[in-house]
Amino acid sequence: MEMRATRRLLAFVFLLAALPESLIGQPSHRIHATRPAEYTFKIVRTFPHDPNAFKQGLAYRDGFLYEGTGLKGRSSLRKVRLETGEVVQQVDLAPEFFGEGITLLKNEIVQLTWQSQIGFVYNLSDFHLLRQFSYPGEGWGLTTNGKSNELFMSDGTSEIRVLDSGTLAEKRRFTVRDGDTPIDRLNELEFVDGEIFANVWQTDRIARISPQTGDVVGWIDLKSLLSPIYRLESGAVLNGIAYDSIRKRLFVTGKLWPSVFEIRIVPKPK
Repeated sequence: MEMRATRRLLAFVFLLAALPESLIGQPSHRIHATRPAEYTFKIVRTFPHDPNAFKQGLAYRDGFLYEGTGLKGRSSLRKVRLETGEVVQQVDLAPEFFGEGITLLKNEIVQLTWQSQIGFVYNLSDFHLLRQFSYPGEGWGLTTNGKSNELFMSDGTSEIRVLDSGTLAEKRRFTVRDGDTPIDRLNELEFVDGEIFANVWQTDRIARISPQTGDVVGWIDLKSLLSPIYRLESGAVLNGIAYDSIRKRLFVTGKLWPSVFEIRIVPKPK
């Protein structure tokens, strides 16, 4: 009798060992994966900025910020002197368009619109409109790594679309995840030393994303960057990332913010 019971127990143990992990309640390998690193910031410099600019896109080149602003009837593309905040060049969008993200592509500027499914390509030097292009769904953020033939576009979901820089047609897309959790409301984008930095709409956090896998490899917490007295309007949220790849300077701002901040990213104290 005891021998039969022992055999039954051994058979049960063997059966459990043969079952897939998901059937016996064992955690998946992703749960054991390292959590994304957490960062905070130090302010290096503060620059003046137009507090009426509803910031949707931001880029940097040669001492100037290039900005895309939003809201129907107020949308524009601007060239702004970093040191003074002076708008030195501007073109306004037609009142039916709500301007969104921008990026610099060689000697051109590419700008999205929110729900019109139309984008614009301008000459960098004089903002002359060169052509239009179309895409399905909404346009939010836009960036390029400057070395490949691809642009990266967000649309308010957890997906980032990859566009051909020549045709601006979609080639593929990938989902951004923190572990198993999709991160939606991805907004303004910037390519920073091999990673995509993304504002997450209505939060004070920037996701650091691997463009190869879509994995979030780090989070930057920018809470308290701007005093609450300047954020009384509901729309005055963090939105705007630009990178000076030559001098390794990172700039951030927000919608209706009176300042652009150069920041240094530092690990969060544990």
